[in-house]
Amino acid sequence: MLDKNRKIDLMEILNDLEHYRPRRKGWTWRKKKPGLSMFKFTYRDCSEPLSNSVPLPAAKYFDNIDPQPDCVITTEIASGRFEDDIRRMRMAAWHGADHLMVIRTLGQSHMDGLIEGTPEGVGGVPITRKQVRATRKALDLIEDEVGRPINFHSYVSGVAGPEIAVMFAEEGVNGAHQDPQYNVLYRNINMYRSFVDAAEAKRLMAGAGIFQIDGAHNANATAKEAWCVMPELLVQHAINCAFSHKVGMPKEQIGLSTVPPNSPPAPKLWYDLPYAVALRELFEGFKFRAQQNTRYMESDTEEATITHVIDTLISRLTSVDVQSTITPDEGRNVPWHYNNIRGTTTAKQTLVALDGLMDLVELKKDGPLREGVRELKERAVLFMEEMLELGGFFATVEAGFFVDSGMYPERHGDGIARQADGGVAAGTIVKRDPDYLAPVCSHFGHNSSPSGLDKPCAIIGGCTLCDPSRIQFVDELDESDNVNRRMERTLEDERNNLTKPEVEWHADGKVVLQLFFPDSEDVAREAAVETGRKLGLLDPQVIHTQILHPAEGTYVELRGLVPFFIDRSKLVIPPKKEILADELITAEVKKRGLKAVGATAGEDEHSVGMQEIMNIKHGGIEKFGFKCLYLGTSVPVDKLIDAAVETGSQVIMISLIITHNEVHLTNMKKLHNLCVERGIRDKVLLIAGGTQVTNEMAVSCGMDAGFGRGTKGTEVASFVIKRLLEKT
Repeated sequence: MLDKNRKIDLMEILNDLEHYRPRRKGWTWRKKKPGLSMFKFTYRDCSEPLSNSVPLPAAKYFDNIDPQPDCVITTEIASGRFEDDIRRMRMAAWHGADHLMVIRTLGQSHMDGLIEGTPEGVGGVPITRKQVRATRKALDLIEDEVGRPINFHSYVSGVAGPEIAVMFAEEGVNGAHQDPQYNVLYRNINMYRSFVDAAEAKRLMAGAGIFQIDGAHNANATAKEAWCVMPELLVQHAINCAFSHKVGMPKEQIGLSTVPPNSPPAPKLWYDLPYAVALRELFEGFKFRAQQNTRYMESDTEEATITHVIDTLISRLTSVDVQSTITPDEGRNVPWHYNNIRGTTTAKQTLVALDGLMDLVELKKDGPLREGVRELKERAVLFMEEMLELGGFFATVEAGFFVDSGMYPERHGDGIARQADGGVAAGTIVKRDPDYLAPVCSHFGHNSSPSGLDKPCAIIGGCTLCDPSRIQFVDELDESDNVNRRMERTLEDERNNLTKPEVEWHADGKVVLQLFFPDSEDVAREAAVETGRKLGLLDPQVIHTQILHPAEGTYVELRGLVPFFIDRSKLVIPPKKEILADELITAEVKKRGLKAVGATAGEDEHSVGMQEIMNIKHGGIEKFGFKCLYLGTSVPVDKLIDAAVETGSQVIMISLIITHNEVHLTNMKKLHNLCVERGIRDKVLLIAGGTQVTNEMAVSCGMDAGFGRGTKGTEVASFVIKRLLEKT
């Protein structure tokens, strides 16, 4: 069992890996719990809550509940090192992800066999048996920790697709991409070979209960005008769904990877909502995996997140079984740790906010929505009919039908043309002899096994799918590029108690600075890089700019490398504040007859913070019996002192939000100095609060204490009582 206060032990995961066996196989859906009550709310589109999780930020106002949506939530990871992926998976699971997808390394589609060992990947993780087995072993522990099954996912495509499918079936992988059209169009693998391999791979996946997701979404990430290829997308989905079903996959095991083809500033819903409805009506009975379109993702993570929310709204307006998340930084680098979490929490937050949406609204049954749905269906049917007239999928690929950015039947002549006798692995298909026999399970096509057998592998006493002891486990092949060598550095840092910022893998030192320069974009870029150099960052690079005004200024995000480690043993960790029991606070307040005056000081008009600290309605100090006098906003400091004297208050509290020209420091010092002049400083406790206030700052200005963002009335009341008890 994992200890939530300790890091996952990666060396223990690697230990005795040869004998690990997956404890379950096949895909697992969330257990839906419509009508679930949490805190003071009832949820309609929810699933069982987690036993351990990190709630959304606002949960502190709602008894720290963490409702989970009814659909599976995906996060995609591509660090290049599986040992670092495992740590990221644990974080993602705590935030609500239960479909963890590792992106395969570049070029693996063209490899004609399994990779062995655990080399470091480029743009993804090498999908090897050891990588898969170690990850699945770690996920067993992680799913016990969060209290929910977790689906592990990767890719069954490329020249070695059937071999990968066998390995996935053996090792308990739960989901995978498999679409022969993807091989043909985007990897230039021979089309005949691709479909033959796909038949074998799909049969293996069906036998192992592996949930399949297709690759049709790549079309609208490829086309010049993605919103025009919607009819073609419907056809691509139809081809893979029909082919998969014919091979032996049940409908509920087949998932369509649906991606909204448009993005603001286009009028997104007018295109994407009819498309989503058409998909769900045409492919009723199949599953739907919704994902954000990567085509429109630039370097602005905020823009990507906003579009993600809109896409998730479309999921709720229609239906979704798997809500995939694209990390908001995908447009500028390999996804980073915290952006995997941001993508996950964006989906969870949006889905929970939209809980029960279709009980409140309905899609119109006439008008432009229905007209758009009907038009897309008609165009897709016409596309399919023409494809059949020309001789089928292979002939139309040769003719460049896919991916042409014209709205069918219009064509722009920019499709991807592949030759039937060309591409990777062309001419490698061998026809089976009449007496062909393969003593294995989940095998597609003609197999001359003897009659009377339940399955062909009975001839040899069971294949690797039936008898895992037959699996040949290969550890490491490369003496220098393997997980054991990489872990040496990790373990050494831990032994020396060293830490460093990281976002992709252990101690990579990568950080991002947010900067603003009152200059043009060109000047701001160079100024940002020079700032990074002067701050001591290595390899500073601008990864995002936003012109706020051509003449007035530019926002810049700068990436760099931190060249040093931090020694944890030399850090001074402040002790956690001790909060007194409510009963003790209440008794002391009553015994001492405590009174407090408070206001937002100076010319500050913010009132919410002080109300939350004082007002009983918001859990303020009034609930303990304090007699409170709230003077309002923009109150001169001397009037606060007058009120304290007149009421006999022992506590003066000021809220300071505005910090322009250090006015918050000025007002704290002024309050202290005036109390000294009036001769009451030793008779009152002075407390300051505000989003930028720290205790050290407040004390340096003469206050007794300072409280920052997120402070509760209980903390302030506890401090007051402890300080008064110290004086008596």
